[in-house]
Amino acid sequence: MNILTYIGLALGLLMLISLLIWQGVIDVLQLLLSSGWSLLWLPLIWLPSFIPATQGWRMLFKSRQSPEFVHAFLAMWMGRAVNNLLPVASIGGEIAKARLISLWGIKGIDAAASVMVDKVVQAISVALWGFIGVSSLLYLSNNNTLALYAFIGFAVLALGAIGFLYVQKAGLLGILARLGGKLIKTEAWEGISFNAREIDAAIIEVYAAKTHFCMAIVYRTLGLALQTAEVWLACYLLGYPIGIIEAIMLKSLTSTLSDVAFVIPNGYGIQEGAFILVGSLVGLDANTALAVSLAIRIRDLLFDPAGLMTLHQIESRQFSKRKLIKQNASDENA
Repeated sequence: MNILTYIGLALGLLMLISLLIWQGVIDVLQLLLSSGWSLLWLPLIWLPSFIPATQGWRMLFKSRQSPEFVHAFLAMWMGRAVNNLLPVASIGGEIAKARLISLWGIKGIDAAASVMVDKVVQAISVALWGFIGVSSLLYLSNNNTLALYAFIGFAVLALGAIGFLYVQKAGLLGILARLGGKLIKTEAWEGISFNAREIDAAIIEVYAAKTHFCMAIVYRTLGLALQTAEVWLACYLLGYPIGIIEAIMLKSLTSTLSDVAFVIPNGYGIQEGAFILVGSLVGLDANTALAVSLAIRIRDLLFDPAGLMTLHQIESRQFSKRKLIKQNASDENA
């Protein structure tokens, strides 16, 4: 998977650079600079969308064992930074989230189960958000062919997510552990198999709380919808105001296409191409659409490096603690 993500990163950056050269780097930069410091409002407008997304993840825990909101919010922030800045195919960030909340007092089995179910929740929410975008497209345009292709794509995504849901409920990790056990005959693998069965049981328990699972999807979809304000404001600040329905369609279809291309970190190039394609349907020329896409990436520059550095500091402290404990144990044995 690392090889695929490195290839995806290279292709995405190549696509992004090609689009900038095609449209004229100077022209796009001048359009961005023409708005001045007002573009810094965009990350502040985007930030509230993290609140329902965080609450959606918290719904996937037992009520008495749910992480504190602040801890979940911080873990989401740092996990997002990992997914956006590192070639981890959107998986590394989930591992980071689970590890962080386990460090902050949540049982490791429950943390692992929550992030696995949350990936299904995210996929279903992205599909629902995509269907909303298709509905907006049909309302605004007579481009039924594009709408049909988009609908089919999101339907396939939804079916894939539902299929993965049933595989998880069937005990995915236990099945993989049993297959591995046939190949690896060691006591250590028996411990891995036991943990896998425990996580499977925890996953089934999460799915059994149907109301919480459905609410998690609602919260996640709401978080995606709130990001519409970011696109609407970006267009306004760049001098090309659009209506709320246009903003919903633009944000929905572009973000969904970027999320589907998960092998490319942060959808580099994919998001920009999607903005040019979909933006043309609401009257945005290619330069403006590209500028809007780059403008909403300001949040990545402000939040993601800080999240990755914070995670590094936390892990460094944990490493120092483990090293000190090991050193003290060695001194006692001596």
